[in-house]
Amino acid sequence: MDEVLLRSLTPGVLTILVRRGADFAAAEDAVQDALIEALRVWPAEQPRDPKGWLVTVAWRRFLDQARADSARRRREDLVEEEPAPGPTSDVDDTLRLYFLCAHPSLTPSSAVALTLRAVGGLTTRQIAQAYLVPEATMAQRISRAKRTVSDVRFDRPGDVATVLRVLYLVFNEGYSGDLDLAAEAIRLTRQLSAAIDHPEVSGLLALMLLHHARRAGRTAPDGGLVPLAQQDRGRWDTRLIAEGVRILQAALARDRLGEFQAQAAIAALHADAPTAEETDWVQIVEWYDELARLTDSPVVRLNRAVAVGEADGPRAGLAALAALDDSLPRYDAVAAYLHERDGDPETAARLYAEAAHKATDLAERDYLTRQAARLNVGRRR
Repeated sequence: MDEVLLRSLTPGVLTILVRRGADFAAAEDAVQDALIEALRVWPAEQPRDPKGWLVTVAWRRFLDQARADSARRRREDLVEEEPAPGPTSDVDDTLRLYFLCAHPSLTPSSAVALTLRAVGGLTTRQIAQAYLVPEATMAQRISRAKRTVSDVRFDRPGDVATVLRVLYLVFNEGYSGDLDLAAEAIRLTRQLSAAIDHPEVSGLLALMLLHHARRAGRTAPDGGLVPLAQQDRGRWDTRLIAEGVRILQAALARDRLGEFQAQAAIAALHADAPTAEETDWVQIVEWYDELARLTDSPVVRLNRAVAVGEADGPRAGLAALAALDDSLPRYDAVAAYLHERDGDPETAARLYAEAAHKATDLAERDYLTRQAARLNVGRRR
């Protein structure tokens, strides 16, 4: 069973049902039922036209659900519009569906959550982690979003900023999470960049390319996490780096700075350094200052504390860290790193162990555990 194929077909099938009159919540439920049926049937015999099969099954599921609704008579008229057997269009509707989910009737945060769940293939837990909220809170937010759009027509697509936010979170989950969605996010952002002349679209595309260029160096042969300073820069994709820098420079030249351009500038400074020791940390701190001004994000300020520690010394980094909420994800890991650099291995080992206990990513947890063990062994010698 090719689950990657199923994920790639889902947005197009969902779009077809919405276009044919299904409300979004019912269409999503019908598509999910069709996917479950595919997982049961396809291992024995995969259809020649997988997308057409899914459309037919999902549409029938929708009609079955619609007949149970109070609007039975109106919805039964849709039976005549059932898709005819045969090949379906290969047009990629994914990006259009992103815009449709970013509906004006939803708040940006709800639109992002709904799109990540319905189109991006992320679980409620993954989305909650991205938003730094409990899973139950995110489940309620997604349910409210479904109810909000269940009775509206998708003829007023949402704005670019919301779609960019969704693409960014999908890329981040693909880059470091359980599902490999990074390449799909880059593909969709390329499509958006070709369709819309917008500096922040270019900034996001540059950011994705610069991060993706370093992907081969992020893990060791045994699957362990390799921190940026220790990565083999010879494994970085110089072609993607050059493309990302070129796109970023063109965007910055338009003098309409946004958060994705600022993040891309930081990534470009890392990519431009021949060695970790030659990284221009002073400029990186300056870009983090711009990014903090644009976003007021506690995660940005956490990353800025690391940069300050590199530019001005670990004590300065710890001072910047002290101004932040210690419940932030990765706060303990940052504190551990700065304490180790400041010559306090005992505190660093304790904080690395606490950070490992809180980590949700297995590779990150293993890395932090090894860091704590390394310092503890060193202290016993």
